[in-house]
Amino acid sequence: MANKIEDIYTDIISSLPPTERLQLATLILNGLAKQQIRREINFVDDVDDSDVWTQEDQDDLALFAFQHGVAYFSQEEDETE
Repeated sequence: MANKIEDIYTDIISSLPPTERLQLATLILNGLAKQQIRREINFVDDVDDSDVWTQEDQDDLALFAFQHGVAYFSQEEDETE
């Protein structure tokens, strides 16, 4: 594959004027950027952003709230002593 690319560059691209080589480089880089954006969008699409809370979500929230309350009120008791 590397030899093919080098051959294409040597036989075709290197003979182009600098402005056309810059245009080609711009097209290649823009294409790569679009591919990266598509990958990132697909990754975001895989994230469940629904408003539905599972029982596990609710249990996690309740546990966190309970732990936070215990820590908060324990700290408050220590300050009043």
